[in-house]
Formats: sequence, C-alpha cells, structure tokens
Amino acid sequence: MKIFSASQIKQWDQYTIAHEPVASIDLMERAAAGCVQWITGNTPPEKSILVFCGPGNNGGDGLAIARMLQRPGRRVTVFILKSVQYSDDFSVNLRRLQSFETQPTYIETTDDLPFIHPDSIVVDALYGYGLNRPLEGIAATLVKHLNQSGAEIISIDIASGLFADQSTPGNSIILPAHTLSFQVFKLAFLLPENEPYTGCVHIIDIGLHPEYCQKTEAAYEMVSETLIRSFYTPRSGFSHKGNYGNLLLVSGSYGMMGAAVLAARACLRSGAGKLTCYIPACGYAILQSDVPEAMCLTDEGERHIEKPAIPDGFDGYAVGPGLGSYPEGALIIEQLFAMKPARLVADADALNILVGNSDLKSAIPTNTILTPHPKEFERLFGKTTNHFERLKLALETAQSLQIYIILKGKYSLIATPSGKGYFNTTGNPGMATGGSGDVLTGILLGLSAQYRDTEQAVLTGVYLHGLSGDFAADEKTPEAMVAGDLVEYLPAAFKKVFYYR
Repeated sequence: MKIFSASQIKQWDQYTIAHEPVASIDLMERAAAGCVQWITGNTPPEKSILVFCGPGNNGGDGLAIARMLQRPGRRVTVFILKSVQYSDDFSVNLRRLQSFETQPTYIETTDDLPFIHPDSIVVDALYGYGLNRPLEGIAATLVKHLNQSGAEIISIDIASGLFADQSTPGNSIILPAHTLSFQVFKLAFLLPENEPYTGCVHIIDIGLHPEYCQKTEAAYEMVSETLIRSFYTPRSGFSHKGNYGNLLLVSGSYGMMGAAVLAARACLRSGAGKLTCYIPACGYAILQSDVPEAMCLTDEGERHIEKPAIPDGFDGYAVGPGLGSYPEGALIIEQLFAMKPARLVADADALNILVGNSDLKSAIPTNTILTPHPKEFERLFGKTTNHFERLKLALETAQSLQIYIILKGKYSLIATPSGKGYFNTTGNPGMATGGSGDVLTGILLGLSAQYRDTEQAVLTGVYLHGLSGDFAADEKTPEAMVAGDLVEYLPAAFKKVFYYR
C-alpha cells in the first residue's frame, strides 16, 4: 500500500472525479456510507451519537454520516463549528440533512459547548487531512472539551488537529479511540509521536480510481504479504547447499555468546546453505553444542576477538551480535569494510563501533544493511527534533551512502539507496526483548545470499521477523515472549507467506 502525501490524496480525489467520472458530492456519499457501515457494525445500537462537523469537506462527511445513521434508527445529534464560510459539498449535505428535519446546533463560543455523556459516542468530523496550521480559538477549545468528555471518539479520516505529513508538536488534537481513514494510511499514523492521536486505524475503501495509485510514485510504501510473496522463487529439486549461500557470522564475547547463538539459529532457519561462525575461543563449546549445524572458526582471543583474521570468499557477512565493546572491534570492522563485500549486515556492537569512528562510518561499503534502533540511529547520524525529521534523515543517509537502514520499532522503516522508504506491517510489543535484534541479523544474513536483489532480502527479512513474532505472541502472549521464540516460529511465518496454498 502506497502512502501518499496530503497533496497527492487531494489529486487522487480530483483524478477520480474527472476519470470515473463521479461528482465530488457522490464521492463524499461513498466515504460516508463506508463510515456508517463501520459505525453500525462496531458500536452498540442503544448508544447516542454526537457528530461534530467543521466547515470543510470533513464536516461534509460528518453531515452525510449523521443523515445515514438515522436510517437504522440511531439517536444522532449534530453540532457545527460556526464559520464565515463553508465548502460547497458541506452546504449540499447540510440541506440534505435538514430535509430529514434534523436541525444542527452551532458552536460559536464556549457557552455553546454541549454536555457530553461519557457513555455516548462522539464522531469527530471537524478537520481532515488538509489541515496545515494549528487549531486555535473555539476550535481548539472544542477539541479539549471533546477529549475531556470521557466519551468514545471516532475520528473521520484523521484526528482533527493532526497534520498528515509533518510534526504536530503542542497542537490541540483529538484523542480518538478509532480513526476511519479513507483509502490509504497517512504518514502521521505510522510515527511514535502520534500514537495518542490515532487509536485503532481502520481503512475505508471509497473506490478512488486505481489508475492514479498505479502510476503515481510515493515516497513511502507499506510492506504487504502480497509484496513479499512476489519476491519468492521456489527451490529447484536439483539444488544443493551451495545454491543458498556460504555465510560468515562474526559475533560473540564472554557473557554474550547467547547473541551469537540466536543469530546463528535464525540464519540457518532462514534457509542458509552453510554458516560459519567466527567467534572467540570461549564460545566454541557453546556454538558446537547449541547450533551443531553451524561450523566454527575461533579467534586467538579467549574472552573476545583479539586478533581478527576475517576470511574472505564468503557470499555474505554479518557482524555485531554480542561482539562487545573492545578496542579490537574497530579492526574487525576495518577488515570487513576493506573486503567490500556485496552482502554485509551490521548490527548491535558493530554499530557502536561505528559511532566513535568517523573514518569507518564514511567507508561503509555500498549495499550494507544497518539495523539501528532509534537511539543507535541518533548516535550514528545525529539528533533530530521529531520523528518526521528522523525519517527524512534516514532516507537521505541511505541514499547518500547507498546503503540500507532498518530503523527498528513499530512499523520499522526500511530506508533504501534509492531514497524510498518502506514501513513494515508485522510485529508486536512482545518483540521488545533482548535478543530480538540478533535474530533479525541472522534472518537478514540467511536471506541475503538467497535473493539476488538486496532490497527484496531486506524487506522479506524484516517482514518474516515480525510475522514470527506475531505467531509467538498469539501462542505465548507478548509478555511471556523471549527472542528464541522468534526463531521457533520462523517456519510458521515461511509457511504462511510462501506455502499458503
């Protein structure tokens, strides 16, 4: 699913109106009908509904919703924010509503603010995705009044006061339980700073013209199962382990060999043909017993890698899990970077090594995959004032260095060398546990040599990582999950995506 900007969504509306063709007021009817279907199917019929409408087309949606809700006999009261000007479609829908003998109440001052029973349902149709300045005056006061009412709030398209494409610090914004958004996600829904202002997002298909979506480029896209499935090539019956990668994992130190074990298991569960682990001597017995399918090369160092001699000739490399923060770590990274491998994943302590070494950071080989969480990203590439700026910086950095950056979190962002961003749609809070990142590193290493296109490997790896977490959460609950569960449920993730028949 593409994520369009507010201006692109407006163009999509206009394209649909011109090319379907359909009148704008009839397109509004579609949107309202979709919202009404959701509301009637998901709210108790005995509850009263209060619809609050602004002066623009979002308010017009609200008026149409109020009119349609009366057909199944719902108790509906309509309030309109007083304005000197209303949109044309708003005015049409107001006349249609009044033909049902429903007279709205206008809100102009604080004296007009109605009492809202906490057991009622509020429909927020004040302002839509086109808002580009903070609410003020009576509009801001009304938003505060609605938020303090205790009633369940359903926002139409986007919470009033929330900007679709930019940060909204300090604004008066509705706090909805649900957002009924039209056709596609808005960028604002996917960022942590806006979590209080989205509630549960439900996408309502209003039949915008598909041709516009197909031919219009978007800066961001949401990763879907259909997209991941399209990358997959079934294994040949005559294939052998050499077809699926000869890989090297550089990891581990005393007290952190578990990270190496998790990454190695995940790599092998991801279909790698052959895996070798380059580890300190203290990890030999651990790896040989816990991951017997992997081979081991041990460094001279007992507790950590002291005299790295990274062998060349592997199809893919990963470095970082459990490596530790030792001075020799920079030598490991220098050797790997000097090889300029076509496939390299750097995570965890490898990222920490880069933070303090600007020369290494500027020498990152093209096509490298970095997997920082937000704090690691900040230490690597600089602070930003909000999440929108962080997205922009991630995309600019990935394009400038020609690398992949996986900014981990809910809706993990994959920034690509082309400058495009992808948001992952799998995963859950149960994955917020030590070792989850090591599992991701292993999955990415395992897939890197199986896909000719690194971008496909990255998107697939992040998606399967989250999906295995979803299976684990369903079975074990998010609270009881550990990182090893992600490896355990990887086969279920593969089966669902690639063997769904």
